[in-house]
Amino acid sequence: MNTRPLGRTGLELPILSFGASSLGQEFRPVQLDEALASVRAALDLGMTFLDTSPFYGRGMSEVLLGIALRGVPRDSHQLCTKLGRYSITHFDFSAKRVEESVHVSLHRLGTDHLDVLLLHDVEFVPLRQIWEETLPAAMKLKAEGKVRAVGFSCYPMKTFHTVLDHFDVDCILSYNQYTLQNTRLADELIPRLKTGGTGVINAGPFSARLLTRAALPEWLKEPEEVKAAARKAAALCAAEGVDIAQLALQFSCENPDIATTVAGSANPDNIRKWAEWLAKPIPRNLLDAVLEIFAPVHNLGHAEGLPENN
Repeated sequence: MNTRPLGRTGLELPILSFGASSLGQEFRPVQLDEALASVRAALDLGMTFLDTSPFYGRGMSEVLLGIALRGVPRDSHQLCTKLGRYSITHFDFSAKRVEESVHVSLHRLGTDHLDVLLLHDVEFVPLRQIWEETLPAAMKLKAEGKVRAVGFSCYPMKTFHTVLDHFDVDCILSYNQYTLQNTRLADELIPRLKTGGTGVINAGPFSARLLTRAALPEWLKEPEEVKAAARKAAALCAAEGVDIAQLALQFSCENPDIATTVAGSANPDNIRKWAEWLAKPIPRNLLDAVLEIFAPVHNLGHAEGLPENN
């Protein structure tokens, strides 16, 4: 699989990476054999950047990923985990918890270092702590050799800019904001990141199933007009014999300014299908038609986190 540099970090990442949130049963019950098979399929297909978090399954994702990686040479893959978010409502970005969290994650993952460490969903807390306490503590771990690159993740573009105004990080992770429907990551943030050499990780090319043929989940937060446009776009793709999820994945992975796009599944068949999709040429006329459908709702999203961070 093709790779791209993660900013100035020295890391080369595959353009499509494996997201391990599904291993934590975030979306459905998962069997051990299919969880392990998913990781093996990802590695075999070149998705060698593996993204997880202690939040996913409240530790279950890290544990299963660590089991799946037993006996796999450490230099054959790159690991990313997060800290700061531990449940739906439990956040702890204290310096003390930074070291504790990474210590636990390393044990679960069966490794002595992380390639990328991200502060997870910082928009849910007062941001001053992030640059005054949390990021300095994370950078200390980097200086000790336990972490190769440090960054943070969130949803609101305003939050990215606020943190970056106060602290220079190695990379960021943005989710659901570089898709067929929403390109705010590229429109509002990437120009700044390129200037500073900050690496870009994109997650959620399917925008929480919005850009798939699956029934839309009740918890999907996007506005109704966005959902309606997505259904119309999916129907057009189906009429042309193309899964809208294929187009969504190809679109997200094509951007040369994004080092990698993270997609997750505990179904190895899905992962093999993604690799097949990426090997196909993008149907340009269909892509143009789909983007035209989304034009009236382009970049519409939802609020996430504390009101002052949106």
